[in-house]
Amino acid sequence: MQSSSNTRTVRIFRYDPEKGGEGSFLSYTLDIPDPDTTTILDVLLRIQKEQDPSIAFRFACRVNMCGSCGMVINGREGLACKTNVCDLPAGQDITLRPLNHFPVIKDLVVDMGPFFAKYEDALPFFEPREKRDEPYVIKPDDQNRVDIGMATDCIACGCCVSSCTMVDSHEGYCGPAALNRAFTLLADERDALFEARLTKALDSCYNCRTEFNCTEVCPKSISGTRAIKYIQRLALKNLKAVKPLPPHPAELAGQEAAEKSAPAPAGQGETAAEARSGRTAEDTRPRACYASDASRRSFLKGAGGLVGAGIVVSLGAVLGVSAVGPTLGNQPSQWVNAGPEKDFPVGGITSVTLHYKRSQAFHSEEKEVPVLVRRDSEQDFICFSSSCPHLGCAVSWDELSRRFKCACHGGAFDRDGKVIAGPPPSPLPRLPWKLENGILKVEVV
Repeated sequence: MQSSSNTRTVRIFRYDPEKGGEGSFLSYTLDIPDPDTTTILDVLLRIQKEQDPSIAFRFACRVNMCGSCGMVINGREGLACKTNVCDLPAGQDITLRPLNHFPVIKDLVVDMGPFFAKYEDALPFFEPREKRDEPYVIKPDDQNRVDIGMATDCIACGCCVSSCTMVDSHEGYCGPAALNRAFTLLADERDALFEARLTKALDSCYNCRTEFNCTEVCPKSISGTRAIKYIQRLALKNLKAVKPLPPHPAELAGQEAAEKSAPAPAGQGETAAEARSGRTAEDTRPRACYASDASRRSFLKGAGGLVGAGIVVSLGAVLGVSAVGPTLGNQPSQWVNAGPEKDFPVGGITSVTLHYKRSQAFHSEEKEVPVLVRRDSEQDFICFSSSCPHLGCAVSWDELSRRFKCACHGGAFDRDGKVIAGPPPSPLPRLPWKLENGILKVEVV
């Protein structure tokens, strides 16, 4: 369906636990005069306040930090507080539904219990290898710190798990968020649980099909796929550290169900057709899904261990070099159009969103990066990153106070980007720029 330019039809999934059933979509009409600054969370709050107070959804921080408002927006996972109406195709209806693979509590609210239960499976806690009276000193340019990079910024919103097609097919699969957490700890040489954590994480890595869905939707630009490939590469380097695991409870349940449905011994319960063919119901019944998973896990330890190890090393080397190696290195920079110079008034500060494509190994993603542009004269610009150096929160220019503000932690910067209040440890980062044929271009990575 189509909506007018300012008036949009918003279709929201509704489910009432008292009524049960499959749930359904209800449509609401809303006038949105400024889609550039109106978020999907703003839309929901307005509908709840002006039209239907019974709509249920979660939110807390409103600044892309807590992950509470994760949902599926026009078929793609995202945070309601981060997604602006202008990010969605103009003229189309806005469709909102709860995250996939989660039990729905009410409307857009899902039960995150299964998510955190699987998070626990990956041993997400840090266990120090040695006790120290003084804290570790880790430099920002330390290679171990560089390797994990943005992976520590995960806010556990569940968007990656919702987008993963494998989560619903494998009961024991921890999911991208848990494996990303395991990756950050496996890369930490101070941790004492390397062998146990690697074994637990690798067990779930078998179920990843490298579809990059988790990487595409992460609101923090974290690549769950990269984390999974890193764990697989670690396993290749530390084959002796990988210990056999007992069957997952889901596998045991499948095995028990299969044993209960097994027929009587041959000759006691055979049908005439089975006796003629020489096959029994045991031969023809579907094999439980746990069998293939168990064989993959035990491949390196079983009779085909040497052959299996050779194949895995060969394939893993290719995957490690092509999927992990390039993403651990420096990404090439590129110049992106910010807009015609006439769009930036002299003496003013303008917010603009850069749209460009970034490639990591054999994966490409569309990036949307907001930038704050200060123009002091006809030929003099300063381009600030709008990401706060404290925790990456969104920074905006407040004309009333004449300062840059970070709404999340009370950080404030003057017109030069220098810290004047709050916790930010450094000034706003400045981005290289140039004028080319009347177009302002900004260099990004």
